[in-house]
Amino acid sequence: MNNRNHLRNLKVVVLLLVSFVFTTVAYEVHAKWWTTSRDSAGLAPDPAVTPEAIIQVYGARAYGWRGYFGIHTWFAVKPSDADTYTIYEVIGWRQRRRLSVLAVYDNVPDRRWYGSMPVVLAEKKGAGVDELIQRIDQVAYEYPYARRYTVWPGPNSNTFTAWVSRAVPELALDLPPTAIGKDYLGYRFISLPPSGTGLQFSVFGLFGVLVSSVEGLELNLLGLTFGVTRDPWGVKLPLVGHVDMSLYNFK
Repeated sequence: MNNRNHLRNLKVVVLLLVSFVFTTVAYEVHAKWWTTSRDSAGLAPDPAVTPEAIIQVYGARAYGWRGYFGIHTWFAVKPSDADTYTIYEVIGWRQRRRLSVLAVYDNVPDRRWYGSMPVVLAEKKGAGVDELIQRIDQVAYEYPYARRYTVWPGPNSNTFTAWVSRAVPELALDLPPTAIGKDYLGYRFISLPPSGTGLQFSVFGLFGVLVSSVEGLELNLLGLTFGVTRDPWGVKLPLVGHVDMSLYNFK
């Protein structure tokens, strides 16, 4: 009887795995990147009626099967009185064309990432932000992996975002655990966390520990992040992201 139950459970697991693979392949076949939406999500203030300086950091699920595991992140900045936003991001396909993977250009800041809805991970407005924008621009061009891109464990788009945010701790950027590549430090093993506060130990983005007043406590195993935060109380999980446990009543 136990053997029959084990066999039944095995069949269910196999069926779920087959369904997952089929769904993933079907998505890749039918949802070609050129048919996906790149429309604005309506998250960025209109520069025509917003004279103040603005910095926004965005994240959106990666395209295709990668989106099950991680996100793509980018910076959007608008200096005071500017009528356009400038985007700073790392794009992997540029490497295949022997171009720098670092892309800096003016465009709509909050476009969907090939169908995926973006979210704002950090934002700064008003006084003092122009100086932060200048620092972002300078640090972006100092990014040491502008000719390298590796989806896992890095360097990738999230490695770039973490590189810049370490130099601009005023952003207090808490990259979610789905930002795979944020912990890649190259041949360094000790660094500031992506928020620019605390301490981080990482071995090529594959194993590490992070302690920070912003990110909380994180453990990195093979590029997957597990962690806890105190204010608000929450947990960080691979694939899922940051879960705010303060929203739940456990009484």
